[in-house]
Amino acid sequence: MTDPWVALEPGTDPSERVRALRRAHERFTAAGTVVRPVRPVVAASWRRSAGARVSPDGSASVELADGDLGAYRAEHPLARVMPLFRELMGTFASDGEHLLAVCDAHGRLLWVEGHAATRRQAGRMNFVPGARWSESAMGTNAPGTAVAVDRPVQVFAAEHFIREVQPWTCAAAPVHDPHSGRLLGAVDITGGDGLAHPHSLAFVQAVARAAESQLALLAPPPAEETGLRLSVLGRDEALLLTPAGHKIRLGRRHSELLVLLSRHPEGLTGDELLCCLYEDESVTPVTLRAELARLRRVVGPGVLESRPYRLAVPVESDLAVVERRLGSGAVTAAASAYTGPLLPQSQAPAVARIRRRLSDGLRAALIARGDPDLLADWAHAPWGEDDLDVWRALAAARPAPAVLSRLAALDAEQGAGSYAT
Repeated sequence: MTDPWVALEPGTDPSERVRALRRAHERFTAAGTVVRPVRPVVAASWRRSAGARVSPDGSASVELADGDLGAYRAEHPLARVMPLFRELMGTFASDGEHLLAVCDAHGRLLWVEGHAATRRQAGRMNFVPGARWSESAMGTNAPGTAVAVDRPVQVFAAEHFIREVQPWTCAAAPVHDPHSGRLLGAVDITGGDGLAHPHSLAFVQAVARAAESQLALLAPPPAEETGLRLSVLGRDEALLLTPAGHKIRLGRRHSELLVLLSRHPEGLTGDELLCCLYEDESVTPVTLRAELARLRRVVGPGVLESRPYRLAVPVESDLAVVERRLGSGAVTAAASAYTGPLLPQSQAPAVARIRRRLSDGLRAALIARGDPDLLADWAHAPWGEDDLDVWRALAAARPAPAVLSRLAALDAEQGAGSYAT
């Protein structure tokens, strides 16, 4: 096959391919082995789906509804290009008895539009706005897999991991912020077997590129801004985006300094920074001043001031985004923005306290909310795979055999006793 991301080669009999894929799917779900004619991209997705403990007989859950959905959609960057999506794809979807769908970067469907009868049919499997169709929740599917691998993908019939979805075929392409490159979500076309044609994949890819071009025109470039953007969650070295659009990867100590200074716009004295950064009281102010001098050279002139040490420009960070959302009770939005612990390898006392406070606050909110999809996302993430309390909450919300098995193993490993349901 010349393009492994296209579902069917020219001349392939769709009916025969469906039968072969169903046999392969049954073999995989029974024995965990992949056989022809499963494409490598689908085989990899099946393995990820199984690793996330997705059930082939599962179904989608609606995570956002009514006012929550409306508020989330209104603030989402892709709302600005929905008129473009409708203009380019609306008629094609309606006339072809297909659906136009748009999801966020976590596979949550935001809009599902198109042919009325097809929309009703899709609604029976909760392919509806507000439903989570991430690969970790719904297995292999075009919108979920497109955001998982960050590239256009086509999923044909029994290539879908969940059996209920196997009558459908879909093609999706990711959409990125044109300035930062950040993944915003994906645009998808869903319908019957006819969408397995290579043209449908090229079509959604072209629509995604058009949307990125439109976003570039609608949003002013970062060069017109005066602030910095800091990414510090789930990474040991912070990534700093300057107003000119330059990306700077910082060392660990510089990452810690920017985290602390961004949280104290009023500034910190040298003695305060020493206490925040170093457990060893023998570290001298000279060492700290040398670090700050190097940081000043890295970030450029006019950013770092002294007496006290402070940032002369505003800084927005992914840490602050999660804290704001969590503080306002927007648990789903906070969990979506949380990409991992704050500078996980940092041993700076103040950074460790912030990291622990954020993690504890978010996991407590997730446990209190009791949403099985949010709990599953946390439990299957590297930072949550041994989190006994979260696994207990997940077992209470979704007592699937795989969940109960993992919980029993954690109980035994951590000496917490057995868990009864």
